[in-house]
Amino acid sequence: MIEDKAQELGRLIGQSNEYKALRRAEGALREDPEAQTRLETISRLTRDFDQLMAQGQAPEDEQAKEYESTLREFELSPVGQAYLVARANVDKLMTKVNQSIGDGIERGATSGIITL
Repeated sequence: MIEDKAQELGRLIGQSNEYKALRRAEGALREDPEAQTRLETISRLTRDFDQLMAQGQAPEDEQAKEYESTLREFELSPVGQAYLVARANVDKLMTKVNQSIGDGIERGATSGIITL
């Protein structure tokens, strides 16, 4: 029964305006070569930074500047802005869903009534 409810919740989330907007934004992102190049650069630099930090080293100033400028360009682009707003809206929705689930768990744990 819990799995059925989870499936239903997932279906409803998938049909939400927030999730649909995210899917559209992801599609636009995939179709924008400049956005793809920026994301690849951000991803590569993030991996490089992670490796350097694991070795106890800091990134070079040039790398840090490249990361910051590429991220800023992505965030300021129309496609990047649309994606970030859509992602934030889905994150807010999921925060509300998780809070509601937590509230339900608390109520269920303190309730003496068993419902199926």
